[in-house]
Amino acid sequence: MFKRRDPRSYGQIASDMIYPRGGWRRAGTYVWHRLRRLPDQPHRIARGVAAGIGVSFTPLFGFHFVSAGAVGWLIGGNVLAALLATFAINPVTVPFVAVLALTTGRFLLGQHGDLGPQMIFGEFARASEELWNNVLAPFGPRVAHWGHLADFFDQIFWPYMIGGVIWGTIFGALCHYLTVPIIRAYHKRRAKKMEERIARLKTIQAAQAEARPGSAVPPATAPDSSRDS
Repeated sequence: MFKRRDPRSYGQIASDMIYPRGGWRRAGTYVWHRLRRLPDQPHRIARGVAAGIGVSFTPLFGFHFVSAGAVGWLIGGNVLAALLATFAINPVTVPFVAVLALTTGRFLLGQHGDLGPQMIFGEFARASEELWNNVLAPFGPRVAHWGHLADFFDQIFWPYMIGGVIWGTIFGALCHYLTVPIIRAYHKRRAKKMEERIARLKTIQAAQAEARPGSAVPPATAPDSSRDS
């Protein structure tokens, strides 16, 4: 009953992950709409947003959802808000985040040389291939190689993690303090609209009750006997 009428192919699913059909602006608007309407306290929603943003700055690609949900739960935030907030780091923004986090981490570790987005994600792809090769090596003719993975951890992953934690904490805290008043104002406005709607419904019901036959007929008055006398 809840399945799509025309199932998407794997190619369409991958394409939608890179660029949604309605565009990233529409996707962002939908995520923000969902965040505002979450049935929870503003500070819990803001904690969830902070967790999702903070985790998304780390190089834990493929585990951002799980990590954001776990961090959101640990800090007492809304888990769904944490999951939704991870969409802030998407294929459009992740190159800038990767360069910022990796450059910061390499600077703090005393490593020299700037890396561009293509080189960074190329190294991640190569490390993933080698890791998968090493996992399958005991079960076939493959040969395990760990040298490049060690270099990848020292030069890419660990600096990225350090810089990502720093910038993720900064942007997460900033989003938290911006989200609380916005969500609180939205909840107040929504509650006010609900009260106005209830008041209008009561007015309409009262008017309909008065318009019913015999419901509002004034009682008959007795004739004035003084006039007859």
